[in-house]
Amino acid sequence: QVHLVESGGGLVQIGGSLKLSCTASGRSFRDYAVGWFRQAPGKEREFVAAISWSAGGTAYAESVKGRFTISRDNAKNTVYLQMNSLKPDDTAVYYCAADRTDVDGTYSTYFLPRLVYDYWGQGTQVTVLS
Repeated sequence: QVHLVESGGGLVQIGGSLKLSCTASGRSFRDYAVGWFRQAPGKEREFVAAISWSAGGTAYAESVKGRFTISRDNAKNTVYLQMNSLKPDDTAVYYCAADRTDVDGTYSTYFLPRLVYDYWGQGTQVTVLS
């Protein structure tokens, strides 16, 4: 069992930055790919970014490419989402999720967004003020 807790959300002005953290407990994080998803009011949950277990592969939604960066520190059991140049459309509850998979490297772009993630956090609110 993996327990995920997100943190770092909050209010930010247009063009500002936030860094979200997803910290795992319960078992080693090393074998898990981790994804970030978000859900805005009245909308379906959507994929944002993901990182492979080794950090050798990443994937991003088109809407965040060039603005968001996902990274991980397995020693700290934590995955980060650095969000820059924030827009009002980025306002949502952000969730991290984990899946035990060996998807890595060049396969990450295609497969990480399509994984069925087994473990989910409770979410953290990000609000971009216009």
